[in-house]
Amino acid sequence: MDNNFQVLISSFQSTIFTRNFYCDFEKIRQNAFSIKIQLNILNSLLWEKDIDSKFIEIITKYPETREVLPILLAVRKKFSLVLDSKTKEVSNVLYLFDKNTTITKDWEDNLLKFFDESWLKKVFENKNISDLNDYVFWIETWLDSNARKNRSGTLMESLVGSFIKDFCQSKSFQYKDQATAKRMIDNRWIKVESDKSDRRFDFAIYNWKKVFLIETNFYGWGGSKLKAVAGEFSNLYNFLGNQQIPLIWITDGAWRQTTLKSLEEAYNATNWNIFNLQSLKNWILEEIIK
Repeated sequence: MDNNFQVLISSFQSTIFTRNFYCDFEKIRQNAFSIKIQLNILNSLLWEKDIDSKFIEIITKYPETREVLPILLAVRKKFSLVLDSKTKEVSNVLYLFDKNTTITKDWEDNLLKFFDESWLKKVFENKNISDLNDYVFWIETWLDSNARKNRSGTLMESLVGSFIKDFCQSKSFQYKDQATAKRMIDNRWIKVESDKSDRRFDFAIYNWKKVFLIETNFYGWGGSKLKAVAGEFSNLYNFLGNQQIPLIWITDGAWRQTTLKSLEEAYNATNWNIFNLQSLKNWILEEIIK
């Protein structure tokens, strides 16, 4: 097993992002389609002259349309608290979007106030859009782009998981993903004292004698977080080492020059138990899990 740090960092992959990584268009389509009826009803508001009365009429006659108003402002969840720009008072507006709310004059006034001050009214009046279905589709696309960071972690776990699956099948070893201390006890593998009550290890491999725990991540960007992650891994490695439980870290991506020192410190402190995707391709699991 080569413990050369330069070999590790020189074989980092620049990306693991496939062509369909950037947007999950199937999820986007489903989200937009799920509210298509409500959006088509609200489409009748576009370019209305007497928009306030028409808006209240629609919201009253079709109360389910209230629930889709937040997504028109690119908010997936319903609003709860808002600050009034004039009175500087905080108000709970959740009831405005509840289809079961009883209609009162006060409710109408507050809903119209929200409609106006959120600029939704101007969007409907000023011909900024021609169809709410198209509008929401692209809102969902934008919201989905914010999930790329989470998808990179999921994609890395999937890649590493494919290597682990093939390896364990070839050796008749057992493995678990998202392994908790409880799951390992339930499977009669080993008792693991965890440093956190909610600690989940990305993978655990049981070779019928001992358990090997694996953490994995991919960084498509640099940043100060990488230094903290390296330090956390070293601490966790030592914590588990005191229990005679090996911890392996499989990481890859854009470890920038500014954070390589932290990674090297962790590399040395953990007896070189840090690897990357190229290491997996080179059958590193065969060497460390026997």
